[in-house]
Amino acid sequence: MKRHGPAFKKAIIELTQCPACRGKAVIKGVFHDLACVQCNASGWVVASTGEALPVDELVTQLSLRLQAAQRQINELKQPRATGPEAIYQDNNRRGAGGSNSTLD
Repeated sequence: MKRHGPAFKKAIIELTQCPACRGKAVIKGVFHDLACVQCNASGWVVASTGEALPVDELVTQLSLRLQAAQRQINELKQPRATGPEAIYQDNNRRGAGGSNSTLD
């Protein structure tokens, strides 16, 4: 168990949309839009406390969320074989030296 120093991995903080601006980062003023002070004009707050994150921590947390979303998008873009075709696409390690064998 690590007792001191920085963590090995950055902890992901659960975020939710700001209730004041509803995630838009601005609120309606009398004549123009104003930056939301409750969320530091980001549209996101800590889900458990409702507090705004400091800007440097917010950038890190949004980057982690964006990277996770990019990974999910890339997984969905890659077509996966289904049905009988999947048997021929995946390596079943039944051939010589652990190679693929379709037994045709």
